[in-house]
Amino acid sequence: MTGDQKDTGPDEQVRQFTVAPDDEGIRLDRWFKRHLPQVGFGTVSRWARTGQLRVDGKRARPEDRLETGQVLRVPPGGEDGGRTQRKRRELTQADLDEAEAMLIERTPSALVLNKPPGLATQGGTKTNKHVDGMLDAFAEEEEQRPRLVHRLDKDTSGVLLVARTAGSAAFFSKRFSGRSAKKIYWALVVGVPEVAEGTIDAPLAKQPGTGGEKMHVDMDEGQPARTVYRVVERAGNAAAWVELQPFTGRTHQLRVHLAAIGHPIVGDGKYGGQDAFLTGSISRKMHLHARRLIIDAPKGETIDVTAELPEHFAQSMEQLGFDITQSEAGPVASPPPERNRAEKKQAAKAHAKQYRKARRGERRGRGLASAKKPGTGKPAGRGKPAGKPPGKAGGKPRGKPGGKV
Repeated sequence: MTGDQKDTGPDEQVRQFTVAPDDEGIRLDRWFKRHLPQVGFGTVSRWARTGQLRVDGKRARPEDRLETGQVLRVPPGGEDGGRTQRKRRELTQADLDEAEAMLIERTPSALVLNKPPGLATQGGTKTNKHVDGMLDAFAEEEEQRPRLVHRLDKDTSGVLLVARTAGSAAFFSKRFSGRSAKKIYWALVVGVPEVAEGTIDAPLAKQPGTGGEKMHVDMDEGQPARTVYRVVERAGNAAAWVELQPFTGRTHQLRVHLAAIGHPIVGDGKYGGQDAFLTGSISRKMHLHARRLIIDAPKGETIDVTAELPEHFAQSMEQLGFDITQSEAGPVASPPPERNRAEKKQAAKAHAKQYRKARRGERRGRGLASAKKPGTGKPAGRGKPAGKPPGKAGGKPRGKPGGKV
């Protein structure tokens, strides 16, 4: 057992455990899954029904929350057919090297990784290689196995925080769910947003008919979703480097929001279709990167970590003429004020009008792209071959700072 938990006798006797600070607020059934995984939920429920499971001498239920210092009485046995604690996964030397290469920073409470694009955070159907399966590379025999506390999409790269103990996992999870963790992303988008800085306030819901695999803007039934963005730099009218800060954590939020304002992330064919790809040698991979994470840690310190861009993203930035050394993550924005239902309806109408206008402009642009530039014989239009990045516009994009989209 860990922390302040104490076992007063062998398995054939009644056992008593003292709830440790790391387990403050945990459900009783989750306590068993964490510390006595060989005891199944069915056994825990039966012990509770028959009064054999007690906390501070009182009958307990599986859903009860535990407090530090409480004494948990556990009957003997309950191994549920010989179930044993999860065995650590056998990792190859290549797996160990790859895991170590991801590590940015190690603190007493967390491991901070730079997840590469194309690597899933967790396993699933036909997904055998993932970050969760590689965490045993960091688990020394005397330590608990590290635990995921948030996720990144498979094709999104960047900062991924992993808790080193059960207690720190609970602490960090509350910071993410309570939205006090500050996340800054970088993205390359197609075209240049008309408003240089603003807030995208568009509720999101699962798109019908996709089995929950795709999200869309739904002003009536969607869950609130807000993203603050600013255009850092532009490559003519072809593309822009955008900094993003989500104030909610909806599935695919940044991808859907940028596509919804008519500027999909470069490489995001799922939400941008063919319009999400630039011509020339710009990579067709996703250009979305979790650049920076700022989050409080259990012992009063603050974790503030920055992750380097993956190779394909860095090459695209260079080809488009962007100098990433000139603009690190800017000041962290404060949460924008909530809008009432009427304001959201009005914003939705304005967004729909703006989106239709942008699409008309794109269709006209595609028509002009078939023309030839005078004296060059080369096609006009967005996306130029590598080595000849689009020129940067002299001034800032149109629009007043702080505007809402």
